[in-house]
Amino acid sequence: MAIKKDTKKDLRKNKAMLAYGIIQLGSKVVSAFALVAIALGFCSLKKESDFFNECVEEIKATGSPTADSVRFCTGG
Repeated sequence: MAIKKDTKKDLRKNKAMLAYGIIQLGSKVVSAFALVAIALGFCSLKKESDFFNECVEEIKATGSPTADSVRFCTGG
């Protein structure tokens, strides 16, 4: 009888450890995808920033003050 109880306890413990490992792995995968999404968001933000800076420089080249150039490029 003692052997069966120990075996059941070990089996239950092994299942719990397996579940813990799967949950741990799943959370790391979700974190990795979140970091990739954040990185891609920064790439598009950099492109938008470069476009805005080019717009401001182009309008400033026509002789407009910086404030007017920024207002024009933001759509105002």
